[in-house]
Amino acid sequence: MKSVLDSVFNRKQMFAIVIGLTDGILTALTLASGHLVAGSKPTIELSFRIALGSAVCGVFVFFTAEYARLRGELIHAERQLSLASHGQFVTSQLGKQVRLDAFASALLSSGANFLGALFPLCLGSFIPGPALLAVAPSIVALGLLGVTLAHIVRGRTVIWIFALVASGIALSIIGVWLHIA
Repeated sequence: MKSVLDSVFNRKQMFAIVIGLTDGILTALTLASGHLVAGSKPTIELSFRIALGSAVCGVFVFFTAEYARLRGELIHAERQLSLASHGQFVTSQLGKQVRLDAFASALLSSGANFLGALFPLCLGSFIPGPALLAVAPSIVALGLLGVTLAHIVRGRTVIWIFALVASGIALSIIGVWLHIA
């Protein structure tokens, strides 16, 4: 039986969303951690700027990687079919479709990146107490993403949660060391 997520999103879309959310949350943690350790919580404006910066970078990175991967698949198909000339698929309607697919996936990933960075940072700005507690929503978001991914791939939930939360903590520490924002 298909899960609800399987019926809503196809595999390509799920990949783009997971990349976007993970990149957004981890980038936000890295960029905001120095700010938090300095004793001030992220403002809504800072949260928005970090999310926008992460999403803009993410759209170019994802498009480049996805377009290269899809074109590589076309080239591989040409070789498998032993076509006489190379580049036929790339210059055909298939090549145009690959470009559109890569662009659509990049936009989806970038949107998820933006939301993954924005919401935990904004939520963290409202948490009472020391500024360092503003990291908590991002860490919780990574844990929830771990639970979701473990369910989707039928993996071990504890391992997925641990891996994502540990990466969030590690990048927070690196963010404190870099002290970017």
